[in-house]
Parts: sequence; C-alpha cells; structure tokens
Amino acid sequence: MQHRRFVAGGRRLLLGLLPAATLLAIAPPVSAQRAQPCIGASWELTGPLAHTGFSIRIAVETALEEINAAGGVLGQPLRLVAYDDAGEPARAVDNARRIGERDNCIVMMGGFRTPNAIALRDPLAEMELPWVGVISAGTAVIEHPNNANKWMFRVSMKDRWVAPFLVEHAKARTKSGKIALVYEGTAWGQGAVPDVERAMAAINMPLVAKETFNIGDQDMSAQLIRLRDAGVDTIILYAVDREATNLVRSMDRLGYRPTIIAAWGVGVQFARTAGPLAEGVLVAGTFSWMGDLPPRAAGVLQRMMQKFPQITSPADIPLPSGTANAYDATYIIAEAIKLAGRFDRDAFRQALYRVNYDGIVASYRPAFEPRQERHDAILPQHYKLFAFHNGAMLPVEQTPFRQAAR
Repeated sequence: MQHRRFVAGGRRLLLGLLPAATLLAIAPPVSAQRAQPCIGASWELTGPLAHTGFSIRIAVETALEEINAAGGVLGQPLRLVAYDDAGEPARAVDNARRIGERDNCIVMMGGFRTPNAIALRDPLAEMELPWVGVISAGTAVIEHPNNANKWMFRVSMKDRWVAPFLVEHAKARTKSGKIALVYEGTAWGQGAVPDVERAMAAINMPLVAKETFNIGDQDMSAQLIRLRDAGVDTIILYAVDREATNLVRSMDRLGYRPTIIAAWGVGVQFARTAGPLAEGVLVAGTFSWMGDLPPRAAGVLQRMMQKFPQITSPADIPLPSGTANAYDATYIIAEAIKLAGRFDRDAFRQALYRVNYDGIVASYRPAFEPRQERHDAILPQHYKLFAFHNGAMLPVEQTPFRQAAR
C-alpha cells in the first residue's frame, strides 16, 4: 500500500512506506523512546474529500512556519508528518500506528471524518498517543463510554452542542412548525440523531420526520417526497458537500425548496458544485475568512495565500472553519509542549489542561479541562451561522438571509 506523506518544516516527500509488520519488528518499544517534536496527522489528502485535508494542511503548515520562525518549541523546530487516509477508517488506524510507533510523534492531529476518529479511540489509548481533532464533530469522538477518554481532544464543534444551535435557528425560521432531520448513514450522521432529538424535546417540538441517505447517493427524491407530503418547511441537515449537492439537485427536480440549516460538513465546495442551488442554505461554523478580518487573522490569510498559490482569495479555502480551527490547534499544541517542558506524551497531555491561549476562533482559557466533556476547546458561545450567497459562504449578518422570513 502506498501512503502519501508530507513533511512540513523540511521538504515535501512522497514515500512508499515499509509494511506495518516490518516497521513493528524494527522499532523499539514506544515506552523506551523519547517522543519526537512532530505532529503526526491522518488526513483526507486524495479522493473526493481531498479538499478537507487541504483545508487543514494550509493552516498547520502556516502556523508551524510562524512557530519555528520564532524559535520553535523547547529549542527545536516542530515538524508535520501527514499521511493520507482517503477518508477510510482502516487507513486512519494504520496511519495512527505509524505515527505512534514508527514516527513516535508527541501528538496526532485528526482529519475530517467522524468515523475515522471513532475508529482511533482504542488504538490511541493503547499507544498512549494524544490526539487533537480539528473538524470531525461527532459527540462520541470525545465523549467515550464510562468517561474513559483520556487521550483525545478537539478544537472544533461538538454535535451535542451543535444540535441545540441548529434547532434554535430552525425554530426561528420555520413557518409551519414542521422540522425534519436529514442525515448521512454514517457514525457521524447516526450519532447526531439523539443529539437533535434531545434538542427538539428541550423546546417542546417534535421532529416531523427523519430521513437518511448513504454516502454516494445521487437521487434523494424518495426521501424528499415524504418530507414534502408531510408539510416540512425546514430541514436540519447532516451531510458533506457531495451529498448536500445531490440533495438540492433532487429538490430542484421536485420543485420543493425548504429552508436548510446544515451542520458544518457543508463547505465552500458545495457552492461550486451546487451553483445557484446553494443560495440561502445556512450552515453552522466557527469562522469566516470573508469580509473584514481582525489584524492577526488578516495576516494569517495573507501568509497562507503567499505559501499556497492555489489560494487566490478567501473563497478558495474549502472549509473556512476547519482551517481556522487547525491554525488555533497548532498553537495550542505548541503551548502545551512548552508547558510540559519536555517531549513526553503524558506530560504533554496534562499540560493541555493548563494552556491559556488567545486564538483567531476563540480565547481558550483554559483550552481544556480534565473531564471528557471539556476535552472540547471551542464552546457553544463561539458557534456562528453562515449563509451561501452569490457563490460565497458568508456570515449570515452579511447576507439577505440574516433574518428569518415571516
């Protein structure tokens, strides 16, 4: 199996790696090694989700350049070692083993898909390898059965907190009071169902319907006809760009256009593939690179554009929130290493609870707390609503959709 590998802080490489059994045979036990000053990563770098890995990588490499230009951490440059999992959980686990046992990195950074992150729970615990997620929002990524999570942290949204946010905006925008949930049939989509149901129950409104679809489905007419016939005028959506595009195309064929309020699996790619059909779709998120930016964020954007010629404007950042989350997460990692005072995974893990850092998404004070619910750094007060307008994903306040139509 070939794995695409990027090394930031040095030159970019494409390596054919040794078989995993060979690596384990030649590698000394992790416990006998001093952790290395590297961030290991398993991201979606190829395939239909490649834009998600790119969104993370541009932020992490930019942040590392800044950190290393300022002296690195504990006198050493901090490197990125990133592997491609193409969105497949089994490959993410394989990559985690390489990061934890061969590369011996101090920490691993997660990618886009919740199923990948959930698949890592046991391997990370076995290796005692800290993991910091920056996109995958599934509640079960962080909140493990029996409060067992010790090693997984996240600088992103959490579905248990996202659900009330989506429900609040759905309630404000529905005219008929008939709200439905549409979700992908993955661990992310299925995991969101109880979160949304609880949030609806908290406002004493029932979900009129729940409909699901599979990854790769192109025609969702059957689900939409049932929703239309039930009088649904507002949909809470858990989908990624490709399936969200297929959903609105199916709506267009039926002449049915309810309000859509989506979790943040939907990004800028959706506007490109859906075209005018994206107009007015609402999405939860944490950050926008559009419009007027604070000086620090404006500087980060400028440096990303200089480093990555593919980015000619903020509209070229596929997942704006994911990019901003990843930038902040890289600095939180660096600060935790400094507080730990050595490249030791458990010392690093404990130092994460002591990090106080002012980022571009939020002020993290502290970033985390030693209970698994607060292994999430971005709190609900930092969630924002965005809307697609004229092909751009903008803060809803900057669009005609800032107020619910009545």
